[in-house]
Amino acid sequence: MTGLLDGKRLLITGVLTDASLAFHVARVAQEQGAEVVLTGFGRLSLVERVARRLPTPAPVIELDVTNSEHLDALSGKVSEHVSGLDGVVHSIGFAPPSCLGNPFLEAPWEDVATTVQVSAYSFMSLTRAVLPLLSERASVVGMDFDARQAWPDYNWMGVAKAGLESVTRYLAKELGPRGIRVNLVAAGPVRTMAARSIPGSGDIEAQWDSRAPLGWKVDDPEPVGRSVCTLLSDWLPATTGSMVWVDGGFHAVGA
Repeated sequence: MTGLLDGKRLLITGVLTDASLAFHVARVAQEQGAEVVLTGFGRLSLVERVARRLPTPAPVIELDVTNSEHLDALSGKVSEHVSGLDGVVHSIGFAPPSCLGNPFLEAPWEDVATTVQVSAYSFMSLTRAVLPLLSERASVVGMDFDARQAWPDYNWMGVAKAGLESVTRYLAKELGPRGIRVNLVAAGPVRTMAARSIPGSGDIEAQWDSRAPLGWKVDDPEPVGRSVCTLLSDWLPATTGSMVWVDGGFHAVGA
C-alpha cells in the first residue's frame, strides 16, 4: 500500500537519532505521502542532521515541553512550514535516574514531578498548543509502554505511563466533539537510546521474542512505524481513546 497519508501534514516529536521510534514514524509517514515537521530538544543540531536522513529532509522546531514560552509559540512556528496539521505524534518521555532502577520508595517528589510532567502531562500540553492548527478529522497519537503491570526497574516511569494512558482517555473525551481522535501505540521493546537508559531493559528484551505469539525483533522498528501511521490515516475513523498494542502479542499471554 502506498499513499496512505497523501496530503497529510504531521508534527512529529521525539526524534533524537535515526534509531528513535519517532524517526521511523516520520520515515514511513513520508513514504506514505505525508508532509512532516519535527521537533527537537537540547541537541538541536543533532536532530537537524538526523532530519536530513529522512527520504525528504524535514524542518526542525525547538521544543521543550516544560517551557511555556516554547508551547505558546509552537503553533506560529509550525505555521511557518505547513498551513495546518492533520496529525501529531507525541514520542516524549524522560525520568531522572532516581525514578528508574533505584528503590521505588526513595525517589524524591521533585524527580517524580519531572517524570510525570514530561512523560504524561506534556501529551495534553502539546495537543493544546497545536489545537488551533488541527483539522476537523485530525489524529493525535502517543507512544506508550503497556502500564497495566509493574515492570522491573521501570518504577516511576511506569506510573507516568499509566498517567499517559489516562490522559489519552480524557483528551479523547474532550476532543471527540471536534472530530479529533486521540490514541496510543503500546510498543514492545525496541533498541533506542531511550530504551538503553532503562536499567534491566536487556532482561525484558531477552524474554519478549520467546513469549510473544508472533515473535518480536527488538531491532526492527518498522511494525511500530506502520501502526502509528495507520492511526494517523483515515482508515480508523471511529477509533479514539484506545491503546493499540504493537508487541507481537506479548501483552495477551501470561508468564
